[in-house]
Amino acid sequence: MTIIITDDDVKRLLPMADCIAAMRTAFRDFSDGEAVNRPRSRYLARHPDPERKYLANVHVGAVPSAGIACVRAGSQIIRPPSATVDRRVYENPQAFNWGIVILYSIETAEPLALMHEFHLSGMRVGATTALAVDTIARPDAATLGLFGTGKQARSALEAIALVRPLRRVNVYSPNAEHRAAFVRDMMHPDLARAGLEVVAAADANAVVAGADIICCATTAMAPVFDGERLEDGQLVISIANSDVTNKRSEVDRRTYARASAIIVNDWESVIDNDQTELLDPLKEGVIRTDQIHELGDLVAGKVAIAQPRRGVAASGIIYYKNNSGLAIQFAAAGGILYKKAMAQGSNKSIPTEWLGSDLSAYYQAGFRPSP
Repeated sequence: MTIIITDDDVKRLLPMADCIAAMRTAFRDFSDGEAVNRPRSRYLARHPDPERKYLANVHVGAVPSAGIACVRAGSQIIRPPSATVDRRVYENPQAFNWGIVILYSIETAEPLALMHEFHLSGMRVGATTALAVDTIARPDAATLGLFGTGKQARSALEAIALVRPLRRVNVYSPNAEHRAAFVRDMMHPDLARAGLEVVAAADANAVVAGADIICCATTAMAPVFDGERLEDGQLVISIANSDVTNKRSEVDRRTYARASAIIVNDWESVIDNDQTELLDPLKEGVIRTDQIHELGDLVAGKVAIAQPRRGVAASGIIYYKNNSGLAIQFAAAGGILYKKAMAQGSNKSIPTEWLGSDLSAYYQAGFRPSP
């Protein structure tokens, strides 16, 4: 049987700490050449409504140590940025996310599970951010400046709080109601008992000032703060990246210029997705190739970078560009979810043979179909 893993299953079976551990495995194996990943593929197609577009978002890859290969297929209706909308807006006609991840067995090639991708998509971004923080940030980093109040921002806060002794989070988004709701929702008893204070910031400058870590987790199309405001020794993180359908960046050119080191998830994706927000400063000499490193190489201990010191003039910042989702993130986390779901017993399944073609007659006749 092929099981169905729902968003509720993900929430129940995958603690954030386990997701961070899965990302560590995925990126280490990727650096070692074990995990396989192809840059994500996106395209837009004409929609009957001229104000909307159809968006496809596809990831493929494998993590052999988890025994899993996967295909993530996202399917969305969007309202593209325009003069009246400053960010990409997702507008499926029904209140559903139709994205799905197929988990395949590397051993048998059969589909093991069909998995909802909405909740896990936010978790794996937050978990990867936390992996970078745990690898790069100072051990005593205690103040987080957070841009964004949606799914990605919530996951980022939850994950970073597991790897650093956060005591204060200053959060900002342009919508005051969203800021207030975020503070209310995130100040749950567990965080309060841990001594963490979440505060709504009045503006972007209040988020940057005094932060050890600055994390941008927004849907913004343009930079959300002024890089001149950055302080030496800070770690800056962003998740907004350009691709062939869309050009966007949460940080400005000055942020790149201030960076002593730049970390990316996957350099091939930078090139394949035409991430001009990084490629243009590189072409113009604002940054150098030797400043850019892949996260997996840091996790595997193949690269070490010097941590800029707070209060030391001109020591710069470190910029982690959490660039592009990778299929290995879904494969590594999916392997954990599949094992847990099978161990506990799943009441949601379909016959595996429904998802394949029966070739027994061809085999008996001596034929072997080519791939």
